[in-house]
Amino acid sequence: MLFWILVAILTAAVAAVLILPLMRAAAPLPSRHSHDIEVYRDQLDELNRDREAGLIGSEEAELARAEIARRLLSASAADTTAAEEPPKRLLSSRLAQAFILLCLPAVGLLLYLTTGSPGVPAQPLAARLANPGDDISILIAKAENHLALNPDDGAGWDLLAPIYMRNGRVADAVAAYDRAIRLLGPTAPRLGGYAEALVVQSGGLVTAEAQSALQKALALDANDPRSEFYLALGLRQEGKNAEALAAFRKLAGSSPADAPWLPLVNQHIAELGAAEPNTAAAPPANPTSEDIAAAEELDSGDRQAMIRGMVDGLASRLKEDPDNFEGWMRLIRSYVVLDQRDKARDALREGLNAFPASGEQGKQLLALGRELGIDASGEVK
Repeated sequence: MLFWILVAILTAAVAAVLILPLMRAAAPLPSRHSHDIEVYRDQLDELNRDREAGLIGSEEAELARAEIARRLLSASAADTTAAEEPPKRLLSSRLAQAFILLCLPAVGLLLYLTTGSPGVPAQPLAARLANPGDDISILIAKAENHLALNPDDGAGWDLLAPIYMRNGRVADAVAAYDRAIRLLGPTAPRLGGYAEALVVQSGGLVTAEAQSALQKALALDANDPRSEFYLALGLRQEGKNAEALAAFRKLAGSSPADAPWLPLVNQHIAELGAAEPNTAAAPPANPTSEDIAAAEELDSGDRQAMIRGMVDGLASRLKEDPDNFEGWMRLIRSYVVLDQRDKARDALREGLNAFPASGEQGKQLLALGRELGIDASGEVK
């Protein structure tokens, strides 16, 4: 009942605001004969002044007065007739008032009955939080309110983290997984969820932090398929195709036939396996960051010559064949290891020319740049 009373009051207030200007009496518009009447009166006054000054004779003055008076009477009669005619906008004003008073509330009521739920009882926020039903947004709000009052409730963070992930709140999911791990301790599902959230947050790139969490998860559960998958993906992103292929094949062999992740694993196996027969005819392997680190054991001159030769050779091959995604990833990392960050930035830009940022591989290049502190659009950080 209170709802309908409020609706009636608001409707009446709006109608009053709209009707009041229409009900005010409009100022009468001046007639087109009003100016003529004023002119004729001025002429009569001027005629009297001329007669008193002797500028016009009595006979001529009477004739002129008679003519001006005739015109004045004619203009006055026309002005009176126009004033007696009802204004034409009166009818439209009455129609507008009737529409506001009758049609506007009726239209609003019909819209509410069609799209609203007049039979549903009022549900304040507190009542909805107490009985959220299937409303996921209410469930999340309820959990967040609870955790705001109980920030050390690890079970609450553990429950909320995967819900954040399913709703696309990746940064919140990363923070929730981190709180749950610190409060409840690491488990394979928590570490795997944390690593997956990091991968999604970095645009699909398996970062060093994600790899560390995945390796800890596998140490707790050697058969955790999520950790195996993302570690294999990380090997492929680093250009270690043979190791990635072996890891994907191992995961496919240990997975059930109806595993939901199996199609994606088989796709990676097919892509990596298609390039495997050409390995013997391929040019010398591209340098990895491990290769360059191992070269540090040589003396200074030989070491620098070896490293630069490897990196320059890779850069030359990429200029001839820019469609080598793994090569660009390796080249960028190699320049960073050599502390040639300007060249790493240039390599990132050239890689994005071959693999635009709108594509999946371009996003991985940008994510690698963010991880290494390289901005393709500006200066090196």
